[in-house]
Amino acid sequence: MQTDTAYYSSPIGTMFIKSVDNTIEEISFINTLKGLKIDEDKIDLTIKSSSLIQKCIQQLKEYFEGKRKQFELAINQNGTDFQKKVWNDLLHIPFGNTISYLELSRRIGNVKAIRAVGTCNGSNKLCIVVPCHRVIGIKGDLIGYGGDLWRKKWLLEHEAKYANGVQKLF
Repeated sequence: MQTDTAYYSSPIGTMFIKSVDNTIEEISFINTLKGLKIDEDKIDLTIKSSSLIQKCIQQLKEYFEGKRKQFELAINQNGTDFQKKVWNDLLHIPFGNTISYLELSRRIGNVKAIRAVGTCNGSNKLCIVVPCHRVIGIKGDLIGYGGDLWRKKWLLEHEAKYANGVQKLF
């Protein structure tokens, strides 16, 4: 099993990227990595990584520049069948749009699973690429985001700007 890691300095914080064999398995903001104390000032962003990770970084740059609305990466997340179903459904939320946790639970066929859907959404390890930030509260409020709510707000406003020309949502 070939594992490779790298860091990417995004406009909203340094990101950790991990690939295993031919798939991207993690994209996380480093301040949200459980149990790790990482000094952002000491991260070497110049370390050469695999072509897959370089492709991921390039697509993230394009996303942050407003040039990319969909990612074309081989991705994989280990999880239960339920988690994989939720994560797969997140991929169908269009750039610049949002849905509620209730709507997400409806889409997977179980409105009673709204809390489980929220928990699953929070355990997504492929932020931005699997757009869990596009799921909001039923009243349109920002609730829950493993990368901190200020980032969720930033990402939604960023997407709204490039999708609809809207500057501020919240």
